[in-house]
Amino acid sequence: MKELQIGVQGMTCAACAGRVERGLKKVEGVEAASVNLATENASVAYDPATTTPQALVEKIKEVGYTPVVAEAELGVTGMTCAACVGRVERALKKLDGVLSSSVNLATERATVRYLPASTGVAQLKRAVREAGYGVLEASAGQDRADVERQAREKEIAHLRGMTLLAAAFAVPLTLIAMVGMVWMPAHMFLTSLAPMEAWNWVMLALTVPVYFVAGARFLRLGWKALRSLSPDMNSLVMIGTGAAFWYSTAVTVLMSLAPGLLPEQARHVYFEAAGVVITLILLGKYLEAIAKGRTSQAMKKLLGLQAKTARVIRAGGELEVAVDEVLPGDVVAVRPGEKVPVDGVVISGQSYVDESMITGEPVPVAKGEGAKVVGGTINQNGAFTFRATAVGADTVLAQIIKLVETAQGSKPPIQGLADRVVAVFTPVVLGIAALTAVVWLLFGGEAAVSYALVNTVAVLIIACPCAMGLATPTSIMVGTGKAAEMGVLFRKGEALQTLQEAQVIALDKTGTLTKGKPELTDLRVPGGFDEAEVLRLVASLEQKSEHPIARAVVKEARARGLELLEPQDFEALPGFGVSGQVGIYRVDVGADRYMAQLGVDVSPFAAEAQRLADEGKTPLYAAVGGKLAAVVAVSDPVKEGTPEAIAALHRQGFKVAMITGDNRRTARSIARQLGIDEVLAEVLPEGKADAVKQLQGKGYRVAFVGDGINDAPALAQADVGLAIGTGTDVAIETADVILMSGDLRGVPNAIALSRATLKNIKLNLFWAFAYNVVLIPVAAGVLYPLGGWLLSPVLAGAAMGLSSVFVLSNALRLRGFQPPLKAENPLPQPSPQAVPA
Repeated sequence: MKELQIGVQGMTCAACAGRVERGLKKVEGVEAASVNLATENASVAYDPATTTPQALVEKIKEVGYTPVVAEAELGVTGMTCAACVGRVERALKKLDGVLSSSVNLATERATVRYLPASTGVAQLKRAVREAGYGVLEASAGQDRADVERQAREKEIAHLRGMTLLAAAFAVPLTLIAMVGMVWMPAHMFLTSLAPMEAWNWVMLALTVPVYFVAGARFLRLGWKALRSLSPDMNSLVMIGTGAAFWYSTAVTVLMSLAPGLLPEQARHVYFEAAGVVITLILLGKYLEAIAKGRTSQAMKKLLGLQAKTARVIRAGGELEVAVDEVLPGDVVAVRPGEKVPVDGVVISGQSYVDESMITGEPVPVAKGEGAKVVGGTINQNGAFTFRATAVGADTVLAQIIKLVETAQGSKPPIQGLADRVVAVFTPVVLGIAALTAVVWLLFGGEAAVSYALVNTVAVLIIACPCAMGLATPTSIMVGTGKAAEMGVLFRKGEALQTLQEAQVIALDKTGTLTKGKPELTDLRVPGGFDEAEVLRLVASLEQKSEHPIARAVVKEARARGLELLEPQDFEALPGFGVSGQVGIYRVDVGADRYMAQLGVDVSPFAAEAQRLADEGKTPLYAAVGGKLAAVVAVSDPVKEGTPEAIAALHRQGFKVAMITGDNRRTARSIARQLGIDEVLAEVLPEGKADAVKQLQGKGYRVAFVGDGINDAPALAQADVGLAIGTGTDVAIETADVILMSGDLRGVPNAIALSRATLKNIKLNLFWAFAYNVVLIPVAAGVLYPLGGWLLSPVLAGAAMGLSSVFVLSNALRLRGFQPPLKAENPLPQPSPQAVPA
């Protein structure tokens, strides 16, 4: 049995505590549960073979309370392959109170969800260190990204130094050991200077610094991994090079002291197999570290966007302060060419601001009084002041960086295959190496010992799981970073895979397909009613509504100079309409279904409404005093680029559906104009999720595209949710993908990048698996009976290093990805006259 402490929030009385206790006791495997209301803590004794901490947490949620769960990110050093990743994950999961742990080899980070009542960050760090790895520690005032950058630079410098040291000794070692074998005059020259027994001692002296100094990392980490019964790449290198080194050392000593003890065929030494292999592996690791640094280029760009200082107006004067000292409400001045330091709203001045790294759109955006500005964007040649609304971690840029980091650290479903293989890979390789040694000792003839040693070492060296561990996370890192440059934010790495697996793209209409800024186009009144008076009454009522259609009606009334009244008893009925008292009249405005509910006959305008709907306009009715007073038509212009985006989605093989509250005739008219395949019309706001479910019921995997604000249920229901046109509202929890720009062309671009990333991952995984499947048997000597061909351990070491470099280089190709559509900002280019000096 194990005992677990879980913090519980939301309890208000003893009955709450009792409810949590009873719920926990119902979980299979729970022996006892005790809940303390005063400390808000649950103590649970459970059988870990029957249940898990996660099941206990879910039960607390199920009974209506909130378990206290925390998340920590640790920078982990010393990991070299996928086996290391698994080892760190297992070490963390063994701790009481750890719900999940995910370790990313490319970012060198561990993300842990845990119960702070049972364990803490100190215990997490200790578990990592006890597993044989290091934890990056940030000192006070030091940014984590800076700590990781410095650690990576230090690691690259160390690898460079060790590679140069190893090469300095490995080059003469190779010349002595190999040149004489391929060129007889060189062998004769060496033996004329000294007997081979003496040269063996020279090669031993050259190998010692390579093996014990440059190769110390492999010996240290490999032994730790073996001791904990979780062998990894370092263990394979340690055993392989160790076998070559210690066998050759024994031969050298015995040849000097008692040469008769060794048969002729066992007197060859393999110092070059140890020295040169270690040198080549170090070179591969050095190149790998450089390439891993390049995979995070997009993140470096994002971090580089952050301004260091801000010009704050305090006590009537400008004061330059560090950006983290800016407070919400501060007035900040921005000069031409400067970065906007934090988020805010312009209060004076005007300019154009380059927001390309936030939205992906290249054209500068006009900013005047009341406009929102985003920290990290670049002011052009105007000047303005703004009031800070969000600082520090609350700024858009900080949230974007957090979202990208989270996506880069997560694992898509395809990673599961690699994880399952790696879990058994190293023990299987050790088994193959042992079998190789036995077979060659039994059937190797006179040189059995030499053959057994060479082939066993080659198997151990070539079978490195590094490429498997890097195959997925490096592509995810580069792909999500490239997406951020395009103004596309993947909240989870999984979305990169699931997005391209969708079959139907369901689009919300208002604000997604259209601009979300309707215009009043038609107003017809029956005999006995005055058009201007009806518009005045309708607009007076609509003043209280936030709906885009209401704003269009009010805008038209004000443009005509009509004096609006203050409505009383205003009531909004979502999906139907609005009602209220305007002066002496009862006014109702809404769809035909609302008029039917009120008992108002709309047949006099039925033909007119049909004509308007056929034109793609939205017809609404107005009733004054319970009598039909008008039919109003509103048109919401289609966004620039929407037809192009839908055509691109069709080319990509998707079926496109539209979900809208418009009547069927209007919706079908718009669908015909845009080439949309399926229409779900007259959908109430709360029914969008059901509409998505309806599409899923037909067997489709659905990606829903909405504005990310009132479409939250549909975004959550879809297999993949894309929030489009959210502007500065990036902290959308229900969307899997966030498109910073309002341009629908970002959807096919995001899908194209998703497909390119998955293709890249599959190629990486194919290479990593195929490399081992093909070359391990070759290293074991299966080709020897065919042509006497054996794989040298030196070539095996070179191939091992190249496999990781290939995977990283392939992932880096994603940095050159070009989106199929160019999403352009519809705003005009700034003119010199419009921009103040």
